Amino acid sequence: MGLSVAIPAKNEERYIAGCLDSVSGLADEIVVALAPDSSDRTAEICQQRGARIEWVTFVSFAQLRNDCLALCRQPWVFFLDADEVAQPELCREITTAIQQAPDPADSEAFVGYWIPRYNYFFGRRVGHGGWYPDHQLRLLWRERAHYPEHQRVHEVVQLQGQAGYLQEHFWHYNIDTLEEFQRKQRRYARLEAEMFLQQGQRARPHSLLTQPWKEFYRRYIQLQGWRDGPLGLFLCAAMGYYRLHTVRHLLQKQQEWPSA
Repeated sequence: MGLSVAIPAKNEERYIAGCLDSVSGLADEIVVALAPDSSDRTAEICQQRGARIEWVTFVSFAQLRNDCLALCRQPWVFFLDADEVAQPELCREITTAIQQAPDPADSEAFVGYWIPRYNYFFGRRVGHGGWYPDHQLRLLWRERAHYPEHQRVHEVVQLQGQAGYLQEHFWHYNIDTLEEFQRKQRRYARLEAEMFLQQGQRARPHSLLTQPWKEFYRRYIQLQGWRDGPLGLFLCAAMGYYRLHTVRHLLQKQQEWPSA
């Protein structure tokens, strides 16, 4: 059975070479869904490494994933983000899983696989607080997979069938600088607020206090973020802080569109 690797990207010259090199020889094709307004050397690096470039305009993360599924030509698709790297052990496990996969028409067959992911923040691997094992449903039988497009951020694929679990890892170079972290979380906070509003969820003024505290407590205490030391404390507190931004955006949008 054939495999496509799909990589959404925009201005990823810092990471894309490592991402592409990590899956060299794994798949029948590597498809990079590149934003038309990408302005750095990402396209050049992809061409040098033999990837197929498709220019895809960003509407939402879910639609971008669905566009990638439509562009791939092989039955199985392995999604990687441009700042992620598949380890050699994972590539071998993916190959074995596909080769041994039964007919997906069989109701007992797996049509997708969850893969554990290591997250790196500021050059350090984080093991708690919800950032590990951080399973991602990334190996998919293309015809049985679809991303609900109301999920504007933190999208999760829906499968027509069952999913299994692989054991080996891929790595996510999540954040390198404080500026990058702030920019990313502010964007996610805005997108989450818009998604919550569309789904009919509402916030109340007291949520400005309760929701950030709940997010910090969940990550730092329940998910043991404290075990990552000062970095764990910072990350859990920062996620609480950006939960505050999400609630603030949602309250503002409720006032602007009270009937939405």
